[in-house]
Amino acid sequence: MDQFFAKDWVGKPFELFGTAHLVALGIVLIINLLLPQLKRVSPRGRAIFRYSLAAILLVNESLWHWWNYSIGQWTVQTMLPLHICSVFVFLCAFMLVTKNRPVYEFAYFLGIGAATQALLTPDAGQYGFPHFRFFQVIVSHGAIVTAAVYMTLVEGYRPTWKSLLRVIIGTNIYMVFVGVVNYLLGSNYMFIAHKPETPSLIDMLGPWPWYILGLEAIGFTVGLLLYLPFAIRDWRAGRVQAKERAAA
Repeated sequence: MDQFFAKDWVGKPFELFGTAHLVALGIVLIINLLLPQLKRVSPRGRAIFRYSLAAILLVNESLWHWWNYSIGQWTVQTMLPLHICSVFVFLCAFMLVTKNRPVYEFAYFLGIGAATQALLTPDAGQYGFPHFRFFQVIVSHGAIVTAAVYMTLVEGYRPTWKSLLRVIIGTNIYMVFVGVVNYLLGSNYMFIAHKPETPSLIDMLGPWPWYILGLEAIGFTVGLLLYLPFAIRDWRAGRVQAKERAAA
């Protein structure tokens, strides 16, 4: 049990797309594919699911802070909830409990977009299965994705073009705020002060500060892709309405 929480992990290091990573991704995928089945559940049952998922997010994040504090790694430069996924741990928990639609808009685009990337390239460091950090990073980001997908597929929420515009503007305003915090603390929240120490997709986007523009372009592209299913559905609905008006 001590090794499960150990700072100096002597077990197998994390392997990107290794067996443990792929199994974890598969479990997250299966959970999200099964979410539509919750439509058949009573409102009380769905409420229990929402509250339980919110609790998982908050407890998992609390354990992450406790672990870093217990091994002497908790600092204001690294542990404030300012990274996108750290913010959405709390925002998704709030959304699940209150069913807040404005928060949903951000959770759909940013939560799914950022957390999916984090699931594919987890910042697990040396900590492979079955270390606590391996489970913590998968549960955290997997639950963020699941929260947004649940609100979409089960509760019937959906984004709009205006949602995407609000998310783009809001994200850039937030990035300026985080940039000021980074300057004052000497931190690297949102990885806008410099690239992360561990390998990531950012490494392919050129040097600072140009990779930030690359991140903006990727974010916009991911937002369009996430909105594409709704754009197609709206386009088809418009064609049907046009045919009905022409036949009337």
